[in-house]
Amino acid sequence: MKYSLFLISLLFLLSCGTNSKVDTDTVSKEANTTIEKKSIHSFKVESIDGEEFDFASLKGKKVMVVNTASKCGLTPQYEGLQKLYDEYGSDEFVIVGFPANNFMFQEPGDNDKIKEFCKKNYGVTFPMMAKIDVKGKDIHPIYQFLTQKAQNGVADSKVGWNFQKYLIDEQGFLVKHVSPKTKPMDEEILSWLKS
Repeated sequence: MKYSLFLISLLFLLSCGTNSKVDTDTVSKEANTTIEKKSIHSFKVESIDGEEFDFASLKGKKVMVVNTASKCGLTPQYEGLQKLYDEYGSDEFVIVGFPANNFMFQEPGDNDKIKEFCKKNYGVTFPMMAKIDVKGKDIHPIYQFLTQKAQNGVADSKVGWNFQKYLIDEQGFLVKHVSPKTKPMDEEILSWLKS
């Protein structure tokens, strides 16, 4: 009788051990699952002039995507962005601005007023897109891509304020995001451009 109980207990333990092994393998496989990196080149958006802007046209270029505002303490960064674009913008680099009114209503104007403001006050020549939402329930698909690892395959992030910068490599893959307070000519950005 003791021998039978021993065998039954042993079989029970072995069967539990087998199930445990399967569960461990399943967990291990799930932990090793990587999210596929996706490219920004699949997006088309509306420019500030109301025309289609195809990110596929930027293949082979490094791209900085930045959300902008005209009535923000960081608005003078437009000057730095334009300087960066003047010095490095060419066949290898472009800045794409997205006006947004998501932070304390600091971008109240319509597209025409925003365009006029940027040109008159900062001489902006880099591509500006139509005003969008960069967070919240109406977040634009391009910012869903930039802020959600499930879409970009790299990292989750939140747009913390106006002038947050997203750095994209030549293949259209997200490299990283940079704080709104980091100025456009900061060494962090310049070293990425030169790499």
